[in-house]
Amino acid sequence: MISKATIKYIHSLEHKKYRMLEGVFLVEGHKSIHDMLLAGWKPRLIIATDEWTAPTSITCEVIRVTPAELQKASLLQHPSQALAVFPLPTNASKDIIPPLSQRGDGGEVTPPRPLERGLGGEAFPLILALDGVQDPGNLGTIIRTADWFGITDIVCSMDTVDVYNPKVVQATMGSLARVRVHYTHLPAFLRSLQQDTPIYGTLLDGTDIYSEQLSGEGIIIMGNEGNGISEEVRKLVTHKLLIPHFSTPHPESLNVSIATAITLSEFRHRVK
Repeated sequence: MISKATIKYIHSLEHKKYRMLEGVFLVEGHKSIHDMLLAGWKPRLIIATDEWTAPTSITCEVIRVTPAELQKASLLQHPSQALAVFPLPTNASKDIIPPLSQRGDGGEVTPPRPLERGLGGEAFPLILALDGVQDPGNLGTIIRTADWFGITDIVCSMDTVDVYNPKVVQATMGSLARVRVHYTHLPAFLRSLQQDTPIYGTLLDGTDIYSEQLSGEGIIIMGNEGNGISEEVRKLVTHKLLIPHFSTPHPESLNVSIATAITLSEFRHRVK
């Protein structure tokens, strides 16, 4: 039996204000929960039907409910077996940047530390950067796509949608367990890179991606759904890329998650 208070608590996590206040986020569906557990995430609460089999390693409270009760607690129209509440990470990979930009006493954004190279001086791998992506479904799909192509870190501008939005988490289909997402002041982050770091950006005045020389290291920037890459970030791009169209007349633009998939596929196809 699940209480009304618990249902209210679960529903409150749809809003960033309460996620930040409680320090938790919601994951729905047995597959996504399984992926999170497999990656070492420790849930605080799980609500599940009898159909869901709890791993022996689970130490948190598990509330068993009927499918009808799960439907009341879930934010989804068709919930699948279970939902779980996980703590927000206190810190992301220190090898990249802090998980959230830190602010000084005057409210200014403190630039993140530069990307660190390996102990032997080798270059860091490809990293995806998102400049103002607003749609939760797009961000979730991008994270899932990044996971497919072996991208382990995504750096987001501060105006990119919150990765712990339930719609984002759901769209990742469990890939959030394997991809680290960081938020920072993107221009400052790019300026902090070593000068020889390739910074790729998808722009309408770019060079055909299928003929441009690509590298196995550096930053790939994808822009906002409507406005593309912001002017401040655009100035820092060192390699402009264009995904050409093959129809006339052609659509005005590609969906950013589709464009990300095409771009990452081309990098991985040509750079082993």
